[in-house]
Amino acid sequence: MFAFYFLTACISLKGVFGVSPSYNGLGLTPQMGWDNWNTFACDVSEQLLLDTADRISDLGLKDMGYKYIILDDCWSSGRDSDGFLVADEQKFPNGMGHVADHLHNNSFLFGMYSSAGEYTCAGYPGSLGREEEDAQFFANNRVDYLKYDNCYNKGQFGTPEISYHRYKAMSDALNKTGRPIFYSLCNWGQDLTFYWGSGIANSWRMSGDVTAEFTRPDSRCPCDGDEYDCKYAGFHCSIMNILNKAAPMGQNAGVGGWNDLDNLEVGVGNLTDDEEKAHFSMWAMVKSPLIIGANVNNLKASSYSIYSQASVIAINQDSNGIPATRVWRYYVSDTDEYGQGEIQMWSGPLDNGDQVVALLNGGSVSRPMNTTLEEIFFDSNLGSKKLTSTWDIYDLWANRVDNSTASAILGRNKTATGILYNATEQSYKDGLSKNDTRLFGQKIGSLSPNAILNTTVPAHGIAFYRLRPSS
Repeated sequence: MFAFYFLTACISLKGVFGVSPSYNGLGLTPQMGWDNWNTFACDVSEQLLLDTADRISDLGLKDMGYKYIILDDCWSSGRDSDGFLVADEQKFPNGMGHVADHLHNNSFLFGMYSSAGEYTCAGYPGSLGREEEDAQFFANNRVDYLKYDNCYNKGQFGTPEISYHRYKAMSDALNKTGRPIFYSLCNWGQDLTFYWGSGIANSWRMSGDVTAEFTRPDSRCPCDGDEYDCKYAGFHCSIMNILNKAAPMGQNAGVGGWNDLDNLEVGVGNLTDDEEKAHFSMWAMVKSPLIIGANVNNLKASSYSIYSQASVIAINQDSNGIPATRVWRYYVSDTDEYGQGEIQMWSGPLDNGDQVVALLNGGSVSRPMNTTLEEIFFDSNLGSKKLTSTWDIYDLWANRVDNSTASAILGRNKTATGILYNATEQSYKDGLSKNDTRLFGQKIGSLSPNAILNTTVPAHGIAFYRLRPSS
């Protein structure tokens, strides 16, 4: 038995044009980088950050765009007599300025963490009421990025206005320092952040914390995937739970301000390869930040080849910044062990007139799936050129790095990294304009008017395509 859902987007200026341009000139594409929390939690140190940065560089990932090295919670030992934050000397013996300088000298950007509360989530000093001192601390230590959490907030939530002003205080303080600092809200989507985040921040979390589960429900993530206005966001939220919550929010994100679906779980837990591909593809397609959550020193080859898939990253970094839309959704009878089962089709426009399309199988068996130009270009009028043209279909995963090559790169074979796309030398936008084949995948056919795009999608897997006007 199928249940059918079709998305009808509200027509608004945000829905048509995206959010307003960046409030501080940053975040013109979703941020990419690495954060320690998903794997290391409070086990942080200067050595961990610098070794991780060196490894990301050696693996060619920095030059693919993963440039923010983000230090999460547990770095502080308190405040000094003047009220300024102090780094833990046992963990960071040379101070935060040393970390920043090392990262900057190697073409990385440095991120740090605090909370809009009396304490951070791990119980360290928070920044509520001390925004100006703490913003100046970050600026003095040459920080480029602030992740700003929501713990111990003294009950200052409950309406969008209350939360807006609490987070705006740090936004104003960061701007006052004169240093460009990417501002990443982590308030779990509380009080409808997607409505007000773009005016004061560059990205905002829109749900509770992700976990490395594709569909498993968890009582610690009490809101189901259709509750976008969740009153208790929780944590241990599955990938499909977060994706479904994000589905109606795309019209409130765009250049300069992004819905953050949380860090990537690729290489963190026990997701299958198909689940990791689907997870990475959908985060890329909805223009979520791509923040590695794994320990890059022990990545398996298959996970590395997902993080380094340039054709998928190019979707995320597309300069028009329009998140894809979920066009349809069916529940299916072949549910998994948790009673979950659905299939979806997503579609979105790209900067150069191309279109990205995903067929997502959240069911428990491999199945045939299909779509048409009428569904892909769901906003187009009948007779539109998009509907009367023929489109070439490119499989975005077809040119994935094989496990043998990925293993060679992980084994520090410098020659092997030469096959990777280098966005430092040539931006994704320029590479697309020059038809760099690494950014398109492999052409597998064409889709003409009134024809059907048919494919087979594995359980908990994805078919992911770029459509280009036929040559």
